[in-house]
Amino acid sequence: MTLTRPQIPAEDLREIPMYHLPEVARYLHLPTSTLRDWVEGRDGRSPASAIITRPSDRDPRLSFNNLVEAHVLRALRHEHKISMQAVRRALEDAQARFGIKRLLIDKKLLAAPGEMFLREYGRLLSLTKLNQLAMEEILQRFLRRLVRDVEGLPIRLYPFVAPGFSDDRRVITIDPRLSYGRPSLVSKGVSTAILGERVNAGETIKELADYYGLDEQDVKEAVIYEGFAA
Repeated sequence: MTLTRPQIPAEDLREIPMYHLPEVARYLHLPTSTLRDWVEGRDGRSPASAIITRPSDRDPRLSFNNLVEAHVLRALRHEHKISMQAVRRALEDAQARFGIKRLLIDKKLLAAPGEMFLREYGRLLSLTKLNQLAMEEILQRFLRRLVRDVEGLPIRLYPFVAPGFSDDRRVITIDPRLSYGRPSLVSKGVSTAILGERVNAGETIKELADYYGLDEQDVKEAVIYEGFAA
């Protein structure tokens, strides 16, 4: 069995190629090489081993749904060096049993299919019960950063401000309907990249907050986010 490309309406912004691979890596605080492995297979030599499937064979860019998949996979990588073979096998088993095409973005990842996936993944990695519980808790925290639509599919992601895992405020959003899908401040929709560029050009946090009518703490976190994403 292979991880098939789901049938999503062409007009769905979530499945339109819009991000180059290094962009997604920066937004999620992932090494570009790690994300490339997930998308292209280990060192690009075995595409069949990839976990994330691009929406188009003719376009190298990733979609918002791909970005969400990478966000979820990062949760598994937080405590344990992710095993592509184990993830793929556990996903295939859970998806086949429950008839789900794309479990990593499905709301059922929080229900029985997700439990089966995590249990099988933990078994393949020979994780102890304590390690299994820790992994489940981390995944829950990452999933709480997603907003889903009425059908249970992600429509918005609140990325972590810094690489170190934490339950920080939801100040920054990535939403395919806003700012061309690029990271922006929740409060006013101002691009974090623009704020970062202006700080690099010499403007202060206070000056930017006054100019855009933003909270200074929000501007500071946006600049921190851009600093780590640079």
